[in-house]
Amino acid sequence: MPSRKALIRRPSPRLAEGLVTHIERHPVDAALALEQWEGYAAALRAHGWETVEVDPADDCPDGVFVEDTVVMFRNVALIARPGAQSRRPETTAVEQTLVELGCSVNWVWAPGTLDGGDVLKIGNTVYVGRGGRTNAAGVQQLRAAFEPLGARVTAVPVSKVLHLKSAVTALPDSTVVGHPPLVDNPSAFERFLPVPEESGAHVVLLGGGKLLMAASAPKTAELYADLGYEPVPVDISEFEKLEGCVTCLSVRLRHLYT
Repeated sequence: MPSRKALIRRPSPRLAEGLVTHIERHPVDAALALEQWEGYAAALRAHGWETVEVDPADDCPDGVFVEDTVVMFRNVALIARPGAQSRRPETTAVEQTLVELGCSVNWVWAPGTLDGGDVLKIGNTVYVGRGGRTNAAGVQQLRAAFEPLGARVTAVPVSKVLHLKSAVTALPDSTVVGHPPLVDNPSAFERFLPVPEESGAHVVLLGGGKLLMAASAPKTAELYADLGYEPVPVDISEFEKLEGCVTCLSVRLRHLYT
């Protein structure tokens, strides 16, 4: 049986210096952020996920957003080449951890740039956001890495938010959810469900119909509950100030055999 592991990385003491591109900067409470991160990790463990902590990257303010460093398809890892140059040192420790876990590893090379937060997987369909952090060469390299494994890669525009998964994620039934003002092209997705709050568009599938999501989206949580899902809210307010969400704080590994 495949194990369920989640890569996480504790926040840097320099978290408050993290990049902000599409929202106004607000002061970040680093101590509260660490407390929230510990709560996020505990929620993963409480729902059957083994957390694997990547070595800290204290000199990288954005290092806690570990999802941006890699894209997984089955047990194959594509090590990202972040669009923000300051974030590129974040990938080294992630690569080492994935090799130790038995993953096959590929890399995105210059001139390609790719952030993991720009990639949304729904079954064998892989949507990749073409926008500020991921360029055309990065999309081409992702396609070359995963299409031979059975992936169907579809590029979609991203201009209103930092990453594709800042705008949309997907429910267990493959319905894509998003807050309409932030989604460039809802018709790019086979099924799209609008949600009333920006942070409600971000869900992590914990299994068994349970959805890890931000506590800042209570109306959307009610919507998901009405659809038969079980919201698992966590407070990530300090990370939301840096355009972070529940998806980018971990890398979920669903296809590793141990």
